[in-house]
Amino acid sequence: MSDDSAKDKDPDPKFGFETLAVHAGAAPDPVTGSRAIPIHQTTSFVFDDAEHAASLFNLQVFGNIYTRLTNPTVAVLEQRMAGLENGRGALCASSGHAAQLLVFHVLMEAGDHFVSAQQLYGGSLTQFSQSFKKMGWDSTTVDARDPENFRAALQPNTKAIFIENLANPGGIVIHMQAVADIAHEAGIPLIVDSTLATPFLNQPFEWGADIIVHSLTKFLGGHGNSLGGVLVDSGKFDWAQGGKFPTLTEPQPSYHGLRFYETFGDMAFSIAARVLSLRDLGPALSPQNAFYILTGIETLPLRMERQCANAFEVATFLEAHPKVEWVSYAGLKSSPYYDLGQKYLPKGAGAVLTFGVKGGFDAGVKIVENVDLFSHLANIGDTRSLILHPASTTHRQLSEEAATAAGAAPDVIRLSVGIETVDDLKRDLDQALAQV
Repeated sequence: MSDDSAKDKDPDPKFGFETLAVHAGAAPDPVTGSRAIPIHQTTSFVFDDAEHAASLFNLQVFGNIYTRLTNPTVAVLEQRMAGLENGRGALCASSGHAAQLLVFHVLMEAGDHFVSAQQLYGGSLTQFSQSFKKMGWDSTTVDARDPENFRAALQPNTKAIFIENLANPGGIVIHMQAVADIAHEAGIPLIVDSTLATPFLNQPFEWGADIIVHSLTKFLGGHGNSLGGVLVDSGKFDWAQGGKFPTLTEPQPSYHGLRFYETFGDMAFSIAARVLSLRDLGPALSPQNAFYILTGIETLPLRMERQCANAFEVATFLEAHPKVEWVSYAGLKSSPYYDLGQKYLPKGAGAVLTFGVKGGFDAGVKIVENVDLFSHLANIGDTRSLILHPASTTHRQLSEEAATAAGAAPDVIRLSVGIETVDDLKRDLDQALAQV
């Protein structure tokens, strides 16, 4: 390369999303030259000397101690997710549920409260209303279709608002910017589960979110072979306001009185989640699963483009089917969320949709038992197309009223549309509907 061309080269280019999906956080292995990311399948790491070990344990330098806390393979995934979301820091966990637990463990004390949308994955609703309650964390669930419902539910001890930007399973698009404004007026963070949207379709930090969580198990991994979760921190929230977050602002006894926000600034949340919450609760992501998920992320843009296109065609087909009562998919102009979808999801309305089959609960069960190409299982985001009757599976722990409010009424069928030939998918659904 000539000197002139070197001068013309941007020294710090803003890489595109597709480039980041392949390269962010990764480089050829300096020891072996391996271009693929090595799987560091080890429990622990050797210290240089006693002083090095002490500095690692005191958080004076960063490095690897034990795979429950850090691992080089997992670190690449964390850096990639921070890059894709344009965040300040990220922390991986063993599942999406585990990532949510780590987030709230940093934010909450016994007796604290948070507000969540009722349009959530059924497992999250159960985690919040049952397991979190045993920890002394109280929550109020509101209809997220009207952002003002969040304001009405705020209490003096409220520490966060939690939403899904594209709700599972109902395909509901939340007015994220409005909810973020309400959270920030109250001096609390907005947490967004962006699993269905993925960073390819929506980047919540652009709309005011402070913390993002993903189930890496779904579209990011993309192949139904690995469990994982991640939290990503924007680094922009002022944790010192109002004295509401003592884990971040008060001296921590396990680190000789260190104050995380004072010491680490915009990295405080992600570091505290790692060295306090992950350290003691322990839901670490395995290096093997991190490798599989990283491999999946490399094709995320290609898969999401195809899956969104297929989902739109399937939704259009179902909307015209005589045995279908309704279809919920924000990509359809008939959807009440179409305008919000155009605002927040301009690249596509995702690959998950729901529809109501005429005949209710029994008809829904009959359909999932008669598909051939669609796989009947409790997952989304696979390259394969998946089908589920939420009322009899993921939301069965809820009352019919609560399940209906969450978008899982007795007649609801959820589809996660894959990358197959779309005419084959339509034909499979048509023959299954013919059995009703």
